[in-house]
Amino acid sequence: MEQIKKEQILISITGQDRPGLTASIMTILSRYNTQILDIGQADIHSTLSLGILVRMDESYSGQVMKELLFKTTELGVNIGFSPISDLEYESWVGRQGKNRYILTIIGRQLAAKQIASATQIIAAQGLNIDSILRLTGRQSILNPEKNVRACIEFSLRGTPESNGQMQEQLMKMSADMGIDFSFQRDDMYRRMRRLICFDMDSTLIQTECIDELAERAGVGDQVREITERAMRGEIDFQESFTERVKLLKGLDAHVMQDIAEHLPITEGTDRLMSVLKTCGYKIAILSGGFTYFGEYLQRRYGIDYVYANELEIDENGKLTGNYLGEIVDGHRKAELLKLIAQVEKVNLAQTIAVGDGANDLPMISEAGLGIAFHAKPRVVANAKQSINNIGLDGILYFLGFKDSYLGEQGRL
Repeated sequence: MEQIKKEQILISITGQDRPGLTASIMTILSRYNTQILDIGQADIHSTLSLGILVRMDESYSGQVMKELLFKTTELGVNIGFSPISDLEYESWVGRQGKNRYILTIIGRQLAAKQIASATQIIAAQGLNIDSILRLTGRQSILNPEKNVRACIEFSLRGTPESNGQMQEQLMKMSADMGIDFSFQRDDMYRRMRRLICFDMDSTLIQTECIDELAERAGVGDQVREITERAMRGEIDFQESFTERVKLLKGLDAHVMQDIAEHLPITEGTDRLMSVLKTCGYKIAILSGGFTYFGEYLQRRYGIDYVYANELEIDENGKLTGNYLGEIVDGHRKAELLKLIAQVEKVNLAQTIAVGDGANDLPMISEAGLGIAFHAKPRVVANAKQSINNIGLDGILYFLGFKDSYLGEQGRL
């Protein structure tokens, strides 16, 4: 019995998109028992680019192409045909086993020079772009102050020639061009994150609570100087913490309520928390700050866990200059991240840690996705992902969310 000869044809269709176009094409192909080996479509401002790789009996191919040509002419779109040999197809199949990565870039706006810089870094590392996806809503030209952010996600295939060099180049691009980035392996954990742990001071809120307390106690300059040195990693956190708390001795504890009610919440926090809670994430605050303020934010956002430091208060309602229990420092934050993940039965690869200071580096390094947020230079240099130019809700794009997914829950 003579074997039926098959061939592969890549069909490329471009033009004005309209409802029913794909259905019309598939109806023709279905009449000839056509196998679909691959299909992909992009639609930019109603302009369609559709690619279909088909395998069919060689004896039908002329008739199929003729019918498709008539149909696309009727629909007012362009069509092209490219034969693909068996060896070319098998070569393509062989490349599918290569590593896959996602590069996400975010800015208030994205221009050609920024995308050029990102794609040059990708190309120099031998990575191929499989697809490009816009995650943010379209920006308005008439109302430029609305939706002031832009995010693009590149799906990449291959293995970087040097991860370290690529990270350095991305960091330089970020600093030079005012955009943020995330480079992640595209595996099953990337879109299955389940636990997110935040630093509090200068991350969820735009202040250091100990500095606010120090101002009320009249020792603001002294405490601020120690705080900055600690966050830069110049002095030991535990030593600096003990030193700063001692300076608060005698302060009326009631001032904490007023400070809590006027905390400057970081841009994007409300939106981020709303989406995370809706999507079932477990959320923790792991802070070198104070429990009182962490619990205030816990009530406001429905946060699941708060671990911070407890200030000792005497019988007269004054701070004693001491603290209770174990200090939550960098080492303790990393321990707590792993402990909560264990309790929640979450793989460590599914965890996220976000912080700005040197004492956040251990948990940022431990988490599946560690993000330096508006961080000190030392932290940015040691973190694989960073956000320095937009609000905290930029994290959603690193998780693969699109604005269109979020509906009313994610509106600005």
